[in-house]
Amino acid sequence: MMRTEVEPQLDVRRWWALGAVATAQLMVGIDLTIVNIALPSMQRDLGMSDPGRQWVITLFALGYGGFLLLGGRTSDLIGRRRALLIGLTGFALASALGGAATGPWMLLAGRGLQGVFGALLTPAVLATLAASFPLPAERGKAFGIYGGVMGSASGLGVLAGGVLTQYLDWRWSMFVNLPIAAVAAGGILYAVRPAQRTSGVRVDVPGALLATAGLMAVVFGFARAESDGWGAAASYGPLAVGVVLLAAFLMAQARVSNPLLPLRVVKDRRRGGSYLAVFSLAIGMFAALFFLTFYLQTVKHYSPVKAGLAFLPLTVGLMVGVRAVSRLLAKVSVRTLICPGLITIAAGLGLLGLVHADSSYWLQVMPVFLLVGLGTGWVLVTANSTATLGAGPDSAVAGAMVMTSQQVGASLGTALLSTVAGVHGFNAASFGAAGFLCVAAVAVYWTLSERSPDHSR
Repeated sequence: MMRTEVEPQLDVRRWWALGAVATAQLMVGIDLTIVNIALPSMQRDLGMSDPGRQWVITLFALGYGGFLLLGGRTSDLIGRRRALLIGLTGFALASALGGAATGPWMLLAGRGLQGVFGALLTPAVLATLAASFPLPAERGKAFGIYGGVMGSASGLGVLAGGVLTQYLDWRWSMFVNLPIAAVAAGGILYAVRPAQRTSGVRVDVPGALLATAGLMAVVFGFARAESDGWGAAASYGPLAVGVVLLAAFLMAQARVSNPLLPLRVVKDRRRGGSYLAVFSLAIGMFAALFFLTFYLQTVKHYSPVKAGLAFLPLTVGLMVGVRAVSRLLAKVSVRTLICPGLITIAAGLGLLGLVHADSSYWLQVMPVFLLVGLGTGWVLVTANSTATLGAGPDSAVAGAMVMTSQQVGASLGTALLSTVAGVHGFNAASFGAAGFLCVAAVAVYWTLSERSPDHSR
């Protein structure tokens, strides 16, 4: 009798927990793009130089991409619930610091700290979902909702940045995180129950230093390549250092008893294929967002709000993809789900390669948003669910690797394709990105074993 009375309450709280952690991740996802439109206003108000302006984007990427693996292991060490609350509180305070900035350094400090606390928050979000929804039917629905939130965050960030900058002030692109964090924290306190900490977890300090420094060097090198070119020492120097540090990190992980990233996580073919898919998706998706933001505002001369509204079909396509794939997750193999999603994004990028200055938004631009959104939703749900499926005590780190793959892919895609666009035009860069995703789909199909998904297990 006692069990019959308690289980419905637990079931209800699981879905409340989903809403809370999805809201938390939405806040982080929005911040990846919300300042893009607000950046010119920030620069004028704070008297920032052109090189200094770029650091507003770069520092967030450095903190987020560099600390994700450490954030995943820290979540295992201190517990998911505590990691969620610390990450949310830190992110909100960092946002307040940036919004109240009286000079460039105050804003830059806030952006860097946002990235660091976001890197603690995201792995805890994925680990909470994996632990809360172990049953196949619930898991597909839960990760579908989460994938929809995460995938639509970039488009919503552009829209929110436009509305807040045009009608209020650029500072609200930072302050908006405070009420979101408060709502998410309230939901977590109510719905996410304290879980027993993973026994025997230790922080691999040398591994954490190597991984964090290596990832930050790689992200920094890509960021400098976008502004300085690939031939600049500021570009290839950090990239070379990052590759060496990450190679040393992987070798060290095979020798220590409590590795930051257990190699069993990445050796699993299902997870490896998922990471490759998300890495490839990020290259294509963020290239599309980068080119379309430039096209709509610079070529079409859309206002910030109109440019943000133009991104809404991306969210529509994403929701359709999420809804469709969520129903198939427990029935169809991983590679059967992921590969068509990558091809769909490639088709959208191929259409983007045909867009010109006098192209119609409704006939030629909107289909790009729809296809990129559809493929993104399709891939993200499958990859996030697969990466954490059966990961057990490695769930937080396995989830962190998803976002690390996405962050590195986004940094590489933006740097590489903006370079191609600068030389050959964004049409050629779009075709190149489409071709890359087609090759990536073949590589993912080969990586995933014939017997890979069984989300029904």
